[in-house]
Amino acid sequence: MNKLFFLPSLGLCLVLAHGATAGQEPTLNDRATTLTQQIAQKVPLNEAQFVKVRRLNLQYLSSTQDLKARLADNPAALDQQLAELQDRFDWEMAAILWPRQMTAYRQSRANMTALGSSTER
Repeated sequence: MNKLFFLPSLGLCLVLAHGATAGQEPTLNDRATTLTQQIAQKVPLNEAQFVKVRRLNLQYLSSTQDLKARLADNPAALDQQLAELQDRFDWEMAAILWPRQMTAYRQSRANMTALGSSTER
């Protein structure tokens, strides 16, 4: 299940690291924009898709933050809710991206998680 959250988590870490070096904590809007830009580097997006993916990332980050706050004392429920959130995210991404783009998106996620999986064995 940890592999499922690797790509969005990696993007989130990069955003947070960038914000820490700038001396201020990035807003959810900033983090959503950065994450969307990272996706757009792997999967070329048109302008309408960029806006929709950014909105989806903003919802995802906001929901993740909310779940972590509400379920901090229940790790099992948190994992389950985060998995469901990730499933919804993937479903909505599939509705935004064209089939070829979705294939490229999934491939880039698989490549990212393959790098992380060698330490988990």
